[in-house]
Amino acid sequence: MNDSLKPQTEPGVSRRSFLKSTSTAVAGGTLLSALPIERFAHAASPGDTLRISLVGCGGRGRGAAVDSLSGPSDLKLVALADATEQAFDTNSKKLFSPVEKAMEETSKAMKDRPERVAVKADKRFIGFDAYKAAIAEADVVILATPPGLRPMQFEEAIRQNKHVFMEKPVAVDAPGVRRVLAAAEEAKRKNLKVGVGLQRRHQAGYLETIQRMRDGAIGDITALRAYWNGSTPWIKRRADLEAAFGRKLTEFEYQFHNWYYFVWMCGDHICEQHIHNLDVANWIKNGYPERARGNGGCQTRKGKDYGEIFDHHVVEFFYEDGTPLFSQCRHQNGCWGDVSEHAIGTKGTVDFDGRGYTIRGENAWRRQAKDNAPYRQEHVDLYDAIRNDKPYNEAFNGAMSTMTAVLGRMATYSGKEITMKDALASDIDTLPKVLAWDAEPPVKPDADGMYKLPIPGVTDVLRARKA
Repeated sequence: MNDSLKPQTEPGVSRRSFLKSTSTAVAGGTLLSALPIERFAHAASPGDTLRISLVGCGGRGRGAAVDSLSGPSDLKLVALADATEQAFDTNSKKLFSPVEKAMEETSKAMKDRPERVAVKADKRFIGFDAYKAAIAEADVVILATPPGLRPMQFEEAIRQNKHVFMEKPVAVDAPGVRRVLAAAEEAKRKNLKVGVGLQRRHQAGYLETIQRMRDGAIGDITALRAYWNGSTPWIKRRADLEAAFGRKLTEFEYQFHNWYYFVWMCGDHICEQHIHNLDVANWIKNGYPERARGNGGCQTRKGKDYGEIFDHHVVEFFYEDGTPLFSQCRHQNGCWGDVSEHAIGTKGTVDFDGRGYTIRGENAWRRQAKDNAPYRQEHVDLYDAIRNDKPYNEAFNGAMSTMTAVLGRMATYSGKEITMKDALASDIDTLPKVLAWDAEPPVKPDADGMYKLPIPGVTDVLRARKA
């Protein structure tokens, strides 16, 4: 891999400049740094078996575990954790145990190397605090729960001196991002390696194309475009959930199981999906937007089971040098679809899309969409860093690309132009104070069962209301 494109490289716009922009962020870093260190992490010697724990046994977690275990290193899955004892399968309309399904699927995938799945019955943990027990069993932790829970779990993994792979986004709001940034600083101090599931940064076609851009293939970047326009993803309707469970669910239970449609769990689809495209733009610019403005709303996806998120966001981001990023993401069925990134330069253009990678202009070039397996490569790169004690900490970029998506959401929810500095200083913390099935969720439906949507021009995204 070319040194200028190593995934652990910290971008030109330092995360420290954002940390210093708010006293809250600095305080968070100071607090975490004060935690006792039992030991610092060291490189694993060749032949040593690395023990892995999976926290979050849903589809993405199971996929990440298989991708991780498929690597060339000596690896062993030793613990599993999930908040819920039963989850709902939208296809069969039946309940299943996420922990036991993770055992079944990873064992099946590793049938040629069964020794890699060694999770004893007493190492399968369930509950909101289960992640702490699972983390304690491992050398490397995979964090794949809904993203609202990621900051506290990442903090705990670093507190316990573990290497981490965590899925994107790494948070859903500014307080969560600040927690991740502070924990990332502590991970660096402890020599812990951290990977983040922004797999395009490990994808051969992206790596080669962006290197050509670094070498001047299209000249100076004058504008960027990014899209994730698609259809509505899965939905877990309250009626289906309650039929499967055989009882009425608490509001907290319902939102947890239908997590994609609630900001405190998902961050809205601009965070959960579009972060990939925004991260590519940040990668190209080697930095993060300085401000954003945009429009959004919920026009076609309406109903009691669609929660509080928008079905479309259109955002203009601006980097510090004035370069604009024109961004769209949409969940509206029956419309044109596009998941891609594009760059315009003084000597040509670049298109990244499902068909391949194309440079147009005086340095025209084309690469077909025949790639390595980036979902697995990101784990290979992490284990290589652990084995060979290479600097490797994707948490800084993961946090700031997450914050880019949060900034875009803040702009569309408020209808205001928002700066990154003000966005990162926001005190609106969406995580409930108590995580329990009978706890109060941060939002509730009205008398008709509908959830209040943000109102551009009215909704305040920067300051929490005082009780």
